[in-house]
Amino acid sequence: MTTFGQRLLDAAAGRGRLCVGIDPHASLLQAWGLTDDVAGLAEFSRRCVEAFSDTAALVKPQVAFYERFGSAGFAVLEDTLAALRETGCLTVADAKRGDIGSTMAGYAEAWLGEGSPLRADAVTVSPYLGVGALAPVLDLAEENAAGVFVLAATSNPEAVALQSQTGADGRTIAQQVVDECARRNAAHAEQGATGNIGVVVGATLTQAPDLSALNGPVLMPGVGAQGGSADDVDRIAAGVAHLAFPNISRAVLSAGPRVADLRESVRAAAEDFPGQG
Repeated sequence: MTTFGQRLLDAAAGRGRLCVGIDPHASLLQAWGLTDDVAGLAEFSRRCVEAFSDTAALVKPQVAFYERFGSAGFAVLEDTLAALRETGCLTVADAKRGDIGSTMAGYAEAWLGEGSPLRADAVTVSPYLGVGALAPVLDLAEENAAGVFVLAATSNPEAVALQSQTGADGRTIAQQVVDECARRNAAHAEQGATGNIGVVVGATLTQAPDLSALNGPVLMPGVGAQGGSADDVDRIAAGVAHLAFPNISRAVLSAGPRVADLRESVRAAAEDFPGQG
């Protein structure tokens, strides 16, 4: 099966390397003239699907903004993921799950299982119970040619203090996470394919882990309204910039509520991050 990483690169060749978030928080629903309830959530999501499904390489619904409405919110998320999948658009569920044993296996089935109503093409996970504890989701990703983005070096100050600590071998925690993901992708590298296991690295970091051996996609939040630029993406992903997928959510969504304006915002932003043809 074609790896998730390869499918993402193929999508970027025609659309650019942009990941766009669907973040229906209360203030944005209000700004769009929508009600802060399930009906507003559904209409917000519908417009995003229409605007992003054929313009963005990757679409990232933020699970928390659906979860706050309980089961009805999850039903809207299921419909949103299904609608994007029907168009052929790649999705990543921003769920940031992380646990051990059978619980992690349950999360893996929920977000990457072939029969799950919440199935996405990829999911974000947290490694801070140990990268090895993520084995159930990493293994299922390999089995289903799905994607996983492991939090490695996020740019919020609390995270930087933790992720920059070093082990006995001098590697930072962030680098250890990246290196373990690279090990998981090594077999695909030998076959000339980009792997299924990616990492999350903030675009506003002054010091970032070495990504040169990862051979997987890099999700880079912080571009746009948070201050990150195309130059920052190129600096952090030096030598492997074709694998870096900047996440722009706030700047794109602020162009709403008209679908045509959202579409134009995505296309304009993607021009700064061309894919390889």
